[in-house]
Amino acid sequence: MQGHRVLQRLARLACLSLTLSAAAAGAQEVLLGQVGPFTVIPVPDAPELNQGMQAYVKQVNKAGGIRGNKVSFFDLDDRYSADGFVEQYGKALERKPVALLSPIGSQALSRMLADKLLDKSDMVIVNAIPGAESLRNPGHPRLFHLRAGDKQQIEKIVNHARTLGTSRMAVLYQDLAIGTSGWAVAEQTAREAGGLTLNGVKSGTEAAALVAAAQQVKQLEPQSVLIVGAPRFMADGVAALRKAGVSQSLFVLSYVPPGLIVKLAGPEGARGVGIAQTYPNPNGITLPVQRDFQAAMKAAYPQVTSYTSFQLEGYLTARTVGEALKRAKDPALTPANLERALHSAGEMDFGGYRVDFSKGNVGSKWVDIGVINAEGKLRY
Repeated sequence: MQGHRVLQRLARLACLSLTLSAAAAGAQEVLLGQVGPFTVIPVPDAPELNQGMQAYVKQVNKAGGIRGNKVSFFDLDDRYSADGFVEQYGKALERKPVALLSPIGSQALSRMLADKLLDKSDMVIVNAIPGAESLRNPGHPRLFHLRAGDKQQIEKIVNHARTLGTSRMAVLYQDLAIGTSGWAVAEQTAREAGGLTLNGVKSGTEAAALVAAAQQVKQLEPQSVLIVGAPRFMADGVAALRKAGVSQSLFVLSYVPPGLIVKLAGPEGARGVGIAQTYPNPNGITLPVQRDFQAAMKAAYPQVTSYTSFQLEGYLTARTVGEALKRAKDPALTPANLERALHSAGEMDFGGYRVDFSKGNVGSKWVDIGVINAEGKLRY
């Protein structure tokens, strides 16, 4: 009798071992990747996005992963060039990630769409920087935009200036997709707002070109100026305008770190510059999403004591993928299933920041304006 019980116990243990082995064998890795400019580009956008993504990965893995599957992450440097992006994109595909997160640069994104890279595989890209309208319309079915685009940011700035009583506004814009499409949006918004005279000045990135363009803007005698272009162009534009004697209100899009403006234009030149924001204050404490993000950053990067919008953006980008996969009807962790899950997930409320791809490939239209204060910090 005793021997029979021992045999039964051994049989149960053997079954349990097989079950655990099968579960382990069935476990999948959720692989996420980032192809971005970690070198060459003069702003820390890609590394800060990376920190936010990594913070989420560590946070979700500590909580048991996604449906019990561990999340892994890799990054590749495209050296801020279209050719570099194409090269690293190919290498990324070889690793078979579920999604690629937050590529950066209008040249890289334009090349991706022109070369139809997304048509050559089922890869999904979540979030893209910049949010130029030319990169979104028509865009691509597997290119999902998390942040509010340049169109929403420019509309917010132009209408904000109009409500402040501005009747003459200038737009200093870069001779690049982000600049030219931004100027077109500003023109359209001004027409719709009414009572606003808008003049555009196009410029290259060379110092002499910016000096000449700043002088043109000065001669227009605007009450406020919107600067549209790549991050360094916008920061250089602020410095050039201040040097030309333009003391009126200046506005830039969300891609410019306040510290870069302070560095190039000086504390006094940076003071009062308005920066469109597409995410809540990363250092705020009132929203659950702010607290969740900060807890993830503290656990992953305890040495970092002040947070940036790009870190929050990276965190939310990765978290959006994670939440969509959790809600997916098909448990297979593939790009195709992620694409379907993003559209079918409905509104994803992260506690003060909502994302919803049920009606299209732009998940959020949230825009605010922060202003650089006398201490060089962004005040919301």
